[in-house]
Amino acid sequence: MTATTTLLVIAKEPRPGRVKTRLTPPFTPVEAAALAEASLADTLRAVAATPARRRVLVLAGEPGPWLPPGFDVVPQCAGGLDERLADAFAGCAGPALLIGMDTPQVTPDLLDVDFADCDAYFGPAEDGGFWALGLSRPEPALLRGVPMSSPVTGAVQRERLLAAGLRVRELPPLRDVDTAADARAVAELAPHGRFAARLAVCTAAGEQRAACTPAGEQRAAR
Repeated sequence: MTATTTLLVIAKEPRPGRVKTRLTPPFTPVEAAALAEASLADTLRAVAATPARRRVLVLAGEPGPWLPPGFDVVPQCAGGLDERLADAFAGCAGPALLIGMDTPQVTPDLLDVDFADCDAYFGPAEDGGFWALGLSRPEPALLRGVPMSSPVTGAVQRERLLAAGLRVRELPPLRDVDTAADARAVAELAPHGRFAARLAVCTAAGEQRAACTPAGEQRAAR
């Protein structure tokens, strides 16, 4: 049970041009930011529904109306992603599970972890990274120096845990939302969430733009 666990969500403020840039095209920067906001909202909703000692949003930027009650908000430190993840764990006094904002299909059942017979949880992402990392005794050094945003990120991070002698329990692999194809696949897994609803709106808007654009301009834009 996670009632003694701190749940961490590391995220960026969903501002156009600063989030989900790989979704543009086919979506506009404003639409990509709206999708990021919906993904974050679904993630925070799952965390809010999970028993926890504390819920923390580790945020680059400012909170908005998408933030539900019950969360402490702390700023991300400067540095690379490995340093920011390490710093997030450094602020925890006991067991902690960290996730990002790119898996809106996450559920409370996936986050309801128990460290009674393990030292760490590792949730691999389908792109080679990881969507979740849990430590019974947070040790920032386990994350510093891990190459991030790489096909080997997950493998290197998992090896760090094993090399430290930790008993690692695996969580199911999840797909991150990085591309339009990812967005469609993830929306199918969670069809009733805010992310799926926003994707439907943005997709319809894109189809309308395409219908209003002359064929020659469409070819030139490709």
